[in-house]
Amino acid sequence: MKQKRTVAINDISCMGKCSLTVALPIISSLGIETIVLPTAVLSAHTAFEGFTFCDLTDEFTPVTEHWKQRGEQFDCIYSGYLGSQRQIDLVARFIDDFKGDTTKVIIDPVLGDHGRLYKNFTQDFADSMAKLCSKADVITPNLTEASFMLGTEYKGEGYTEEYIKELLKKLAGLGAKKIILTGVSFDEKRLGVACYDSLTKEYTYYAGERIESMFHGTGDVWASSFTAAYVKGYGFEEAARIATDFTVECIKATIDDKDNHWYGVKFENCLADFCIKYAK
Repeated sequence: MKQKRTVAINDISCMGKCSLTVALPIISSLGIETIVLPTAVLSAHTAFEGFTFCDLTDEFTPVTEHWKQRGEQFDCIYSGYLGSQRQIDLVARFIDDFKGDTTKVIIDPVLGDHGRLYKNFTQDFADSMAKLCSKADVITPNLTEASFMLGTEYKGEGYTEEYIKELLKKLAGLGAKKIILTGVSFDEKRLGVACYDSLTKEYTYYAGERIESMFHGTGDVWASSFTAAYVKGYGFEEAARIATDFTVECIKATIDDKDNHWYGVKFENCLADFCIKYAK
């Protein structure tokens, strides 16, 4: 049987358990060949004081031109954090060049959280990310990212299920076929994801245990485990459930050591069970 191949487009934070250092092991653990296309190299993620940064934008085109010459093909294109307008443009071109009839395109439109954009991002950047999402089969924004891409008021709490359903429909209007809105909660003890398939008009919601502690990189853990399960062949909603459960388990594996391990979750301790359960 031919091995599935995913190309993951993201930065490499050498220390901190996020971006490609999370995506590569998690996706590979389900037997999927994972090719990386790094956009930058950081000594550690940005929560570490004094981190170093090396922009790899200029290497993007030479690498992809080499792949085009070789006729490389991918079952999935998965993009995460993009640091500039130029990188958004390059990823859009990459999708145009490499998306085949059966290639899944998954875009995690990393922009911000808690109602605020990340440092150096602007509304114009969010608008460009929204345009990139039109090329995706699946997008996975949180509530903040959804609000900025749609140009609507951020509502972080006190929303209804009807509000979430309308937000999902508006996100589908950006062009992606399937939408997963992360960080959605209708219950103070549960936190989960709302899914919408624009082709079938079906809406589903799945929540895992809410753990009141913040760890860096859990968004990348969720998006990478979703990608792994979806490319492996699990259905859209089932892959979202798998990713939610896995992320909760990773947080639980870290919670007793949160003072020393504040920079990320101990996902490595959970990979064996993840592989046993889902590497069918």
